[in-house]
Amino acid sequence: MVKKNTCVFISGKGSNLKNLILHSRDNNFPIKISLVVSNKKKADGINYAKKYNIPYIFVDNNRNSCEKKILLNLKKFKISFICLAGYMKIISGYLIKNYEKKIINLHPSLLPKFKGLNTFSRMLKNKEKKGGCTVHFVNEKLDGGIKIVQKSFFIMDNDNELILKKKTQELEYKALPEAIIKIFRNT
Repeated sequence: MVKKNTCVFISGKGSNLKNLILHSRDNNFPIKISLVVSNKKKADGINYAKKYNIPYIFVDNNRNSCEKKILLNLKKFKISFICLAGYMKIISGYLIKNYEKKIINLHPSLLPKFKGLNTFSRMLKNKEKKGGCTVHFVNEKLDGGIKIVQKSFFIMDNDNELILKKKTQELEYKALPEAIIKIFRNT
């Protein structure tokens, strides 16, 4: 199997990055993580890139210079697939057009509900009965792309934001690899 050179975009702890790295070490998993992009220099997830000798770059919040740097590095590392895993920044339409149907995002809600930020507090405020996560293709609408995998759990009366985050992350660790396998099974 020829693995797809993949870039993972992160902003924080990188637990989904770590999960993908571990999955990618399996010969039957369709991707190889060849680059990590972070918009935060203090993102803990960079430590996983260092530990597993994966090249990484930091990008600032200046959209023009950021885009150029990202595109140059995507070409340099021959990236053909992108995973947004906790990347807390909207990517440009230009990048989306260059990687159409080749960028996926992991979102901590059952889309189309609770697009954007602060999903857990909004779920609790709305007295939702179910929470979960969605892996979807990225298009130019915020959290609006075609769904690939969705996983859910029941929200209990005593659940708070921290508990919802933990329950969601446990599902994310299954959903993201499952979505990647599903995408490449058909190619």
